[in-house]
Amino acid sequence: MSRTAEPAGPATTPTSGQYQAVQPSPVSGWVGWVYFAAFMMVLLGALHAITGLVALFKDQYFLVGNDGLVVTADYTAWGWAHLIGGVIVAAAGVALLTGKVWARVIAVLVAMLSILVNFAFMAAYPLWSVVMISIDVLVIWAVIVHGDELRDA
Repeated sequence: MSRTAEPAGPATTPTSGQYQAVQPSPVSGWVGWVYFAAFMMVLLGALHAITGLVALFKDQYFLVGNDGLVVTADYTAWGWAHLIGGVIVAAAGVALLTGKVWARVIAVLVAMLSILVNFAFMAAYPLWSVVMISIDVLVIWAVIVHGDELRDA
């Protein structure tokens, strides 16, 4: 078999039906930040739960006594607050993956509450609290700035 070259002819111009207009997608690469926020909320929930369990079962672990905290309360009360709050934060993180507006609102409110709880608990475990507050701030930023893109993803 021999190959024969196609005869060089005039270039054909495409008709208007051959190409479709490309519409820009409302989803950008930044939607990954919202997925990051959702998974960080699940992680924060787990960290809150661990803190709660430690407060319930080994309250000598913390740096200060009950009276050294911003909000004076028994470590048992703090333990239950962290444990229940951790479950709520993790559930809000899972709900955030749906992209619904209500889930985004709940995620921001829960992250703000997590900041307040960690600030009040900072004397007991400063480094842990600062790390969790930092993650909460990233979660709030991602959900507020890029949360609407998750709905379209």
